[in-house]
Amino acid sequence: MMEQTILLVDDIKQNIDVLRSILSDEYKIRFALSGIKALEVAKKHQPDLILLDIMMPEMDGFTVITKLKEDPITKNIPVIFVTANNETVDELKGFSLGALDYITKPVIPSLVKARVKSQLYIADQKLLLNEQVKKKTVEIYDTQVEVINMLGRAAEFKDNETGNHVKRVGAYAYLLAVACGIDEREADLLRLASPMHDVGKIGVADKILKKPGRLDDEERAEMNKHAKMGSEIIGIQNSEVLKYASIIAREHHEKYNGKGYPNGTSGEDIHLFSRIVAIADVFDALTSKRPYKQPWSIEKAVNLLSEERGLHFDPKLVDLFIENLDEVKEIRDRYKESFDA
Repeated sequence: MMEQTILLVDDIKQNIDVLRSILSDEYKIRFALSGIKALEVAKKHQPDLILLDIMMPEMDGFTVITKLKEDPITKNIPVIFVTANNETVDELKGFSLGALDYITKPVIPSLVKARVKSQLYIADQKLLLNEQVKKKTVEIYDTQVEVINMLGRAAEFKDNETGNHVKRVGAYAYLLAVACGIDEREADLLRLASPMHDVGKIGVADKILKKPGRLDDEERAEMNKHAKMGSEIIGIQNSEVLKYASIIAREHHEKYNGKGYPNGTSGEDIHLFSRIVAIADVFDALTSKRPYKQPWSIEKAVNLLSEERGLHFDPKLVDLFIENLDEVKEIRDRYKESFDA
């Protein structure tokens, strides 16, 4: 069994040393002396468990766990609070934010070991259960994928685009998600949600969607409404994939520099999944043949992505996309259109 990793977070080095002495014989230990550093380490190394202090300067433990749970890469890492503050109100707040347990300072070694072992066991069992459920629901999952792809293709056909566009966008998005460290389950959800990015085009008039020439300002304003309409068509759902689909539909035309639509959101305030789909969608649109245009070469499309690095697109994601260009080309060939042959 692979050695499990625990991230210790406390602004006082002596407290970390105490926990390290208790746990280092059984686990690989990483540590952070601030909340900001903890987020960096958690995202880069994805530990199996985090022991997190509450009372820290600049960014307290409550803020840290909130940010961990907001990030698809770190949201599933179990967290135990370790704190000298044992007031009930703080415990309730911690549990409401996603903490699984509390350890009170000064720590008792046997108690620390027992609670760490317990939470790691529970996490392992959850992982095992997820794998078993996944195996038993492959057929249902495949059916969902096809239904969602059909919805996506309905929007693309209305816009004179191609049936395989949504498949390629989903595959590019999955590839980029895995490349930036998102776990396989979340990447699968992104692949499933991304084909609905342009579902709002169903609500745009054909005379605008199929206009052969350039749109005027009024027509462009109507076209731009498809992002908001797509989110509204999907609506507020309990399903994780539909929640992501709604976010992606709304945000995939936002730009990293804040000059996109519908809300002018910028930088990392745009959901990570939306930033990924923005690159996948634009790249595929540029490199695909349409009734009204010839495809760009991959080199020309990559040059545009590079030029728009930090403007339209997340610069780190652009770099990762280009680093994985061989796999991108394989996806493009796999879902090639019949008229491209």
